[in-house]
Amino acid sequence: MISLRSITVLLCAAILACIGCAAGLPDVSSLIKEIPAHQTPAIEGPRGALPQGRSEKLISGLEREADSSGLIHDNAYLMEALSHRKLTIGNRVTLLVDGPAAFAAMLKAIGDATDHVNIEIFTFEEDEVGRQFIEALLRKQQEGVQVHIIYDSVGSKNTPASFFQPLVDAGGKVVEFNPINPAKLKTRQLITHRDHRKLIIVDGRIAFTGGINISGVYSGSSPGSQRPGDKTTFGWRDTHIMVEGPVVAQFQSLFLDTWAKQKGPPIEDARFFPRLEARGKELVMVIAGSPDDPDRTTYVMYVAAIMKAKHSVHLTNSYFVPDRQMMEALTGAAKRGVDVSIVLPGLTDVTMTLYAAQSHYEDLLESGVKLYEHQDRVLHAKTAVIDGVWSTVGSTNLDLWSFIRNDEINAIVLGTDFADQMEALFAKDRGNCKQILAEEWSRRPLWNRVRELFARMISHWL
Repeated sequence: MISLRSITVLLCAAILACIGCAAGLPDVSSLIKEIPAHQTPAIEGPRGALPQGRSEKLISGLEREADSSGLIHDNAYLMEALSHRKLTIGNRVTLLVDGPAAFAAMLKAIGDATDHVNIEIFTFEEDEVGRQFIEALLRKQQEGVQVHIIYDSVGSKNTPASFFQPLVDAGGKVVEFNPINPAKLKTRQLITHRDHRKLIIVDGRIAFTGGINISGVYSGSSPGSQRPGDKTTFGWRDTHIMVEGPVVAQFQSLFLDTWAKQKGPPIEDARFFPRLEARGKELVMVIAGSPDDPDRTTYVMYVAAIMKAKHSVHLTNSYFVPDRQMMEALTGAAKRGVDVSIVLPGLTDVTMTLYAAQSHYEDLLESGVKLYEHQDRVLHAKTAVIDGVWSTVGSTNLDLWSFIRNDEINAIVLGTDFADQMEALFAKDRGNCKQILAEEWSRRPLWNRVRELFARMISHWL
């Protein structure tokens, strides 16, 4: 029997959830219905917009290749209409799995920089990895390369301003996003508005994005978090990408927009937008989310893509607290025969979020969704691959905090070559998971159900 104290706690949590931020999310079904069937999403190349005929041929070719009628057209058109950014062709996207590979690629690009390095990051730790980056950035600033950093005040709360001082003394510019200290505030943003993006742009030609912060937890042998009740520590599993080609200009525009909104110091002349040549064949679009964005573009991106899936939806996400529309999209896809498989954390740094995710397992399993909990490390990746042709890698978690309160960034990559890499990575991650089976899950203890219920009641703040 649940105690009176437990009932009281649950009721209090419900009240807190109800009085929380009530920012709405768009009705994605209605948005999809408004998409004109005859209008092809615009595609840009290194020299500007492609002729409509060529754009139609590219989109139609991808649809046929994936046997996924409507996914590419509808999602790309929606994203173009909401974000005012276009698909670009001629890009090369390199998949970077885990911290060591990502850090090596980032540091090489920084070492080769000749004009500027722009960084927008949630967590910039004062640890071995952080010091390695600061030293590399300081060397480049001393060589005359301009270094600009935006770091989030909450995400980097353990990093003192003095950590960046040598770089500032050398001429680098550093901005603390939405400072916790009211005396430092330069905007009227709510304290809950955080910059969760992970973005590095080098010379306006190379961009890095994904889930990886500048922190030692991503090093292979570094401690991460703990399984509840277990003293063993684990490293973190994450996914990042390096992007080269015309789409890098979209990343650069977003960085400069954030810099301006945060009232960063004037930036000296730099070649932020060099002429960009084709570097590959991937079609890429940059999707950004922000509390300032009433269209909730990252949310629409995910829900619309899942709703249009025909064959497979393979999600990997570290903080999974779906709302009603997300749940309906996932369960609806599974019920119409789509292979919906989700890799979620078994180890986490935010225990209550794990419980909130688990509160949805029963409904998902009943609809035919396959659930897997990652076992060997803390899962921090935020990726998806749908119908073997539509992929996304970025900073966006599938929770209300990401969709409503954070600045987020994702890259959408269209094409089977990159999707094949994503599918292989998904299969590898799934091999390190325990599958959650409906019959076994139904026998979980009462206490587990109580904590799941509590977590769901406060899920608006997770």
